[in-house]
Amino acid sequence: LFEAMVQFIGRASSKSYKLRGMFYEFRYPPVGKAFSEARKAGADVAIRYEAQTYKKANEAMIAKAGIKGICKPQKSRAGIRHNKFIVLIHNDEPIAVWTGSTNISAGGIFGHSNVGHAIWDRDIAQRYLDYWERLAEPDVTRKPLVEANLKAEPTLAVGAAPPTDRILTLFCPRDAKDTLETLHWYAGLMNSAQRILGMTFAFNLESVFQDVLLSAGKTLRYAVFDKNLKTDVEDQIEQVKNTVIACGAKLEKGDLENFIGERLTGFNKNMYIHDKFMLVDPLGDDPVVVTGSANFSGASQTANDENMLVIRGSQRAADIYFGEFMRVFDHLYSRYIVGRMKKAGTSDPDAGFLKEHAEDWVPQHFKPGRKQLRRLYFMG
Repeated sequence: LFEAMVQFIGRASSKSYKLRGMFYEFRYPPVGKAFSEARKAGADVAIRYEAQTYKKANEAMIAKAGIKGICKPQKSRAGIRHNKFIVLIHNDEPIAVWTGSTNISAGGIFGHSNVGHAIWDRDIAQRYLDYWERLAEPDVTRKPLVEANLKAEPTLAVGAAPPTDRILTLFCPRDAKDTLETLHWYAGLMNSAQRILGMTFAFNLESVFQDVLLSAGKTLRYAVFDKNLKTDVEDQIEQVKNTVIACGAKLEKGDLENFIGERLTGFNKNMYIHDKFMLVDPLGDDPVVVTGSANFSGASQTANDENMLVIRGSQRAADIYFGEFMRVFDHLYSRYIVGRMKKAGTSDPDAGFLKEHAEDWVPQHFKPGRKQLRRLYFMG
């Protein structure tokens, strides 16, 4: 992730290039150095950084990297300045954008589970440059920003499928508090999955998404969270036989036979999950990937500066995202289950890992429920 990010910045290697960056956390010196090197190579570099929550840390890094001349604070408004994107421009034409959920911090790059996504598309890059310029206006206010964001990409009606001929760019703020149109569209898209859904939830679970997770059916839904949900919500999900969740967790000493335990890296306080993406039928012929900086929350749509991409039909993108999703899910799922068993008093660290006889574990994969769906969808 770090190497790819620095390589993207390093493409601005002469005076024919420009870089435009918009950042929430901007406090990891090696990335500051990469921008400094681009400027020394002759590139025109302009960065806007958040100057509310992370003002002190951001400006300390900027000073250390010697890039104060190319950095300006974003205007403080309601919500948070939560973007993490870079536009690459060559010969005055935007050619690519780097975006995703990765903050420019040691924790964002090395401690969290995060996404960095490079889009080599001139139209998308132009849309991000236009958004950057809107946000960089010294007198920017919410109302004209919302109007411009919606003009750039109107919110689709709930139940409407993403277009097949282009990538959607959903810039925030964009929704009214009392309607949350985009959030409801996301929920409708989530509910449209026919076979498999994969979705990450960092920090919160809004009711519109909880309702989908609690709906019975033949769609196998995976959801991963950075922390445990309320016990009653977890219990309700457990009763839904087609939804599987995993929550941020680590194993303590003795949780498994001969296990010495795990510890956090110290980079962050929450349990790893910081991704913000949704995968709708990622193994099908017409997958949808939703990815970007915005948590799936009301505040992200109404008050924050955010950006999201909706990519339909790219099997390559869906495959990459789903592979990473299942890697993270499987890592956390076993730890989450051990935690639930400990809480219920049913955990046995000495029970071993494998059942000795096939009849002790095979039949459950042929009964209605999550395991049967996994067998059908993954094994055919």
